[in-house]
Amino acid sequence: MARASTDEKIDDIQVEERIGIVEEGVGAGGESVHITENSPNHDGGRRSTIELAMDRRAALADVDNAEFSWFHAKVCVVAGVGFCTDAYDIFAINIASTMLGYVYGTNGELTANQDFGIKVATPVGTLVGQLFFGWVADLVGRKRMYGAELMIMVVATFGQALAGQGDAVSIIGALVVWRFIVSAGIGGDYPLSAIISSEFAATRIRGRMVTAVFASQGWGNFLAGLVAFIATVAFKDSILASPTNSPMIHVESVDAVWRLFVGIGCIPAVAALYFRLTIPETPRFTMDIEKNIQQARADIKVALTGKRSDSFDKNAAVVRLQAPEATWSDFLRYFSQWKNGKVLFGTSWSWFSLDIAFYGLNLNTTIIIQAIGFNVKAVPTSPLDIYENLRNICIGNMILAAAGLIPGYWMCFLFIDSWGRKPIQLMGFIVLTILFVILGFAYDKLTQDSTKVFVFLTCLANFFSNFGPNTTTFVIPGEVFPTRYRSTCHGISAASGKLGAIVAQVTFAQLRATNGGNKFIKHIFEIFALFMVTGVFSTLLLPATENETLEVLSGENQDTFIGGTSRPQHNHTVQA
Repeated sequence: MARASTDEKIDDIQVEERIGIVEEGVGAGGESVHITENSPNHDGGRRSTIELAMDRRAALADVDNAEFSWFHAKVCVVAGVGFCTDAYDIFAINIASTMLGYVYGTNGELTANQDFGIKVATPVGTLVGQLFFGWVADLVGRKRMYGAELMIMVVATFGQALAGQGDAVSIIGALVVWRFIVSAGIGGDYPLSAIISSEFAATRIRGRMVTAVFASQGWGNFLAGLVAFIATVAFKDSILASPTNSPMIHVESVDAVWRLFVGIGCIPAVAALYFRLTIPETPRFTMDIEKNIQQARADIKVALTGKRSDSFDKNAAVVRLQAPEATWSDFLRYFSQWKNGKVLFGTSWSWFSLDIAFYGLNLNTTIIIQAIGFNVKAVPTSPLDIYENLRNICIGNMILAAAGLIPGYWMCFLFIDSWGRKPIQLMGFIVLTILFVILGFAYDKLTQDSTKVFVFLTCLANFFSNFGPNTTTFVIPGEVFPTRYRSTCHGISAASGKLGAIVAQVTFAQLRATNGGNKFIKHIFEIFALFMVTGVFSTLLLPATENETLEVLSGENQDTFIGGTSRPQHNHTVQA
């Protein structure tokens, strides 16, 4: 016991020597006073230094050990509604492009370049949004940006629904621009929702909280098909009554359908906007970036208990600690170490390789829909053909979402905190490798003689994408980086995934078009299998994150974190 007591005193002295403090207050004459302290001889310095370190650890412990509360549920719902909207907008374009072909296309379809432009604008815009919002959220705060990306989505969604055709600009060109803008907002939602959920979550439920947010994508995908189906059925009589002797027989009917269908997508975003704008800043950002422990402790009490701290005085002097600053030199110093750099590479490559296959599976949507009994005519010859095509596409998309995507998300939710992120991701990549090998080398036989087996294996691939790397690649980057770079690195990882989606939509679609159409798809599946193998190896670079605090996973020594990179000098600055 005596030895323990001595060690604790030594630790306190060492902590005191490593910590610098900045005090801000109001002078006697009302002026702003900034006092920097780094000496134990400063009046109250020794006591304040030790208390500051203890306050930070106690605040982190309050968050990490908190019971699941209404506030945690609120974070999941508010972030989840946004992600539901994201998925709605992302997957809606696949259905909307078919409708656009019936309205503005030639022979009932858009040209290859028009279809490509509308669809590729989505991942390109998302990539830009992920990088930009990820970086800015580390710079100015999660709260300041949370809601901004949602407002961009709302405005751009209205812009899509109201876009018009003119002599100076085509509606397809206008939609490409609006798709890019709305997707930039969607991209911003990735790092912001993941980081806010992760930094507010208790350690033992962190995986489930972040997964619950991401799983809302499944419902957004399903709702896109459902709303499009309802809109199509609502305009059935109008579609069937269209004249059959005009090349534009469907303008007045289908044009209204796609505008209504796309425009409805902003309603959930509007509903969630107020709650996003009023959500408090995460305590980890307040402590480690703004370096205001008192404010962080007050915010934690409000979040977890719903009660404001009576002891917190906003006009009192603010004691700020010295902690590592986010600079380019510090970024390079941190990630130049293999133990840290390999983690960023692992999260980025895993997401890249997964999204190549995940978005590449969309190349087979029409084949699958026809295989399950919902025939889609390539060239409709009557208003009835148009109506049945749209109805069948909507129903087929809902079936695919319900059969593989949604169950996969929630199976992952059940096991992510008990089994762990890394084992689930490894399992997913291995199973997907096997499935793509089968789908590739047996493609001809499956599509000709065993279409039901082909559909089952494709749904299984969707299931193990979500009960596997599609979910874990979203969760892990929100856990394994320091607070000052957490959002930036999540944005980099997510943008790597969208780069994979661009590769899938551009390269594979082109290969399919120039190498025999559906006959080349079997080789695309074989390429998918190769990328899944690389995902296995990139996953091995990642740490196990379950039951570990974010500070432990950051790879930084928390005993030397405060004052670890900068030592303020004695100075007293008085601003009149």
